[in-house]
Amino acid sequence: MKIALWIVFTLLAALWTGTVLVSAELTGWLATTMASGQAGDVINNVGQWPVPAWMALWIDPVWIQGLQTAWVQVMGWLGQSGPTLGSLVSWLIPLMWVVWGVVLFLMLAAAVAGHFLLSSFSRPGTLKRVPA
Repeated sequence: MKIALWIVFTLLAALWTGTVLVSAELTGWLATTMASGQAGDVINNVGQWPVPAWMALWIDPVWIQGLQTAWVQVMGWLGQSGPTLGSLVSWLIPLMWVVWGVVLFLMLAAAVAGHFLLSSFSRPGTLKRVPA
């Protein structure tokens, strides 16, 4: 059971790390795109992206179009805030990594607590001698 606990912790930690890594990279890319004035091109590209056939099997295309619309609205809003976004990202990306560290520490603490909790439940009771 302890091995399963640590496997779940490792998978969740990897998923969390990947999520923060991708989010930080996308935030940095978005900031550079907005600062360079290419927001209009990005907005048009996101809005015109066709739904791949393999994705249509798993996810409703209407949901993806709604996501595209939301991205276009967010990109339009960020395009208007161009220069301000550069200063925002200078502290936003490090903040993302601080949150990553705090959450990973809490996950580790929960896994260690679970490990010790499982240890206390799995100890066999003391055997009593039965007279023969």
